[in-house]
Amino acid sequence: MDQTLRQSLQENQKHGSERFPFAAYRYHFPPGAHVVDSHWHKEAELFCVLEGEVLFQIDTEFFPLRAGEAIFIDGGEVHTGHALGERGCRFCALVFDPAMLASARYDAVQEQLIVSLHNKTATLPRWMRPETDAPLLAHISAMMALSRDTPPGYEAALKGHLYLMLYEAGAAGRLENRSRSGAENTVRTERLKKVIAHIQQHYHRPIRLGELAELIPMSEGQFCRFFKAMTGQTPVDYINSYRVRQAAELLRQPEHKISDIALDVGFGHISYFVRVFRKIMLCTPSEYRKKLRQSLRGARSD
Repeated sequence: MDQTLRQSLQENQKHGSERFPFAAYRYHFPPGAHVVDSHWHKEAELFCVLEGEVLFQIDTEFFPLRAGEAIFIDGGEVHTGHALGERGCRFCALVFDPAMLASARYDAVQEQLIVSLHNKTATLPRWMRPETDAPLLAHISAMMALSRDTPPGYEAALKGHLYLMLYEAGAAGRLENRSRSGAENTVRTERLKKVIAHIQQHYHRPIRLGELAELIPMSEGQFCRFFKAMTGQTPVDYINSYRVRQAAELLRQPEHKISDIALDVGFGHISYFVRVFRKIMLCTPSEYRKKLRQSLRGARSD
């Protein structure tokens, strides 16, 4: 895949800052909700389930995560997930650029740990569970608390926990080599990335199933089965979900009318936009904007 296309697939959101590329996100979703749309980013991610269950997919592998378990996503991997069970789920995602762990000079830490993390020859275990990885999960819990409370010097502590995770995983023989995947899986993943890139570039206009299928190429029926198997969503559901996420960002800007936002993100009818938005976000666009204003006023009063 050429570099221009890979860059177009990258998630637009900036995680943390240039001086400290680390960010924590906490979410709570109802039963059956699609909690993570298929996407990828150059940063690595620690995804920890706090309540309920999440069926998580990374490239072509599936992981049914329960509360107290975590998964590690290497940079560049396509991932998605949705809530399982009847209670919904609550989770925290810690997203960071592995480059933040690089040494100022090429030392033993860089040679033995960081280079291997970057090239995925010795990276953190994929699926972390209490019975096998309690020490690693304890570090994740500590990082979640630090990112929430942000005490003075918390940045140093966060980096320290990441270093200790690499050390303890290595000492326990839990580091994994994910530098190569099967050729068939690689082809399927690259095809999916090509389709997602097209959707993200053209979501503001009508997108036909036929034009997506032609990118691979496949028949429309084959393409729909392929996309559902790879993402857990139908192509239409994915497109609508991506459009709603873009609309949610635009709703933060009070000068934008809701009817204009609907058109800007590719919905031809305001009523359909409101219906899809409510299904995904569990509230109408106007209610969502009201919640944003209330949250902003609360932050200012603090």
